[in-house]
Amino acid sequence: MRAVVFDQFSARPQLQEIPAPAAHAAGVVIDVEATGVCRSDHHAWAGHDSTISLPHVPGHELVGRVTSAGSGVQEFRVGQRVTVPFVCGCGNCRWCTSGNAQVCPDQTQPGFTHFGSWAEQVVIHNADANLVAVPEDLPAAAVVGLGCRFATAFHGLRVRAQLGADETVAVFGCGGVGLSAIMIARALGARVVAVDVSDAALESASEFGAERCVNARDLDPAQLGAEVVAQFASTDPDGVAVTVDALGREDTIRAAIGALAPLGRHVQIGLLPAEPVIDLPRVIALELSVLGSHGMAAAEYPELVDLVVQGRLRPQDLVSNVIGLDEAPAAMEAMGSPSAPAGMTIIDLTR
Repeated sequence: MRAVVFDQFSARPQLQEIPAPAAHAAGVVIDVEATGVCRSDHHAWAGHDSTISLPHVPGHELVGRVTSAGSGVQEFRVGQRVTVPFVCGCGNCRWCTSGNAQVCPDQTQPGFTHFGSWAEQVVIHNADANLVAVPEDLPAAAVVGLGCRFATAFHGLRVRAQLGADETVAVFGCGGVGLSAIMIARALGARVVAVDVSDAALESASEFGAERCVNARDLDPAQLGAEVVAQFASTDPDGVAVTVDALGREDTIRAAIGALAPLGRHVQIGLLPAEPVIDLPRVIALELSVLGSHGMAAAEYPELVDLVVQGRLRPQDLVSNVIGLDEAPAAMEAMGSPSAPAGMTIIDLTR
């Protein structure tokens, strides 16, 4: 099969012919229909993830069809159209059986722990616990992002923060995950203020449902937190109910926590290069919650997929670029550029 392979970190990947994979007893092989180009793929390629072994095939957001299944697979059939969370659980531990496979200690991740979906085929382990059936009539562009950015944002807002309708949310960082969080918050009936240093990113945030926007370019964390609070001062003078850091910076986290109302919830999605210092005295005094969101278990997908089927959430609107597999190596390198394209890029393997 054709696959995008890199055998050195940060060296240009190559489109190669490699042996097609085979499924283990509990796993499946999927013919990839489309796959996402995600910032996490770039982190893996740059050597920021200790799970990567070389040579390697990236890719963890996908939609496709089961082309072969191991003897132990009971719930899915050959030909079925599916997607998968980027965090796949073992299916047997207490975390998996309670519906929390995203924290399984024996998790696997396509594109990280083994070859991923920037290829014509990809293996998924423990298929019965991890595959998610998707409707035939949903376009690939509406499904690909459900594997990572939309799933992580949905899990953080709906499950971890238990976001309710008419609550206020501040999203710090309006890249792929941040825009996904804005779209999900609006689909759940919340009001959103978006924070970024890029006018173009804030324009996208407004397009996807942010009621207010704050440019943080010249603001320190204390000023930024106060500016965010001011956006909804007429209805929520004590601060916003939920904040999301989708960027992974200490200063934005401090600003986010500073903008929370008493009993507010902060959701941390952005990955950090080092351990941040946060305002724990404020967390204690106002009984704030600081919540992590690391993917989403397959068990939580029905509500998310229903939002897409109903048209209340349109992940396809975030897709700005569709490329072929032969263009993927250049797309990997481009993610490290300040002029990287906005929105979501997907690789269409049917082209």
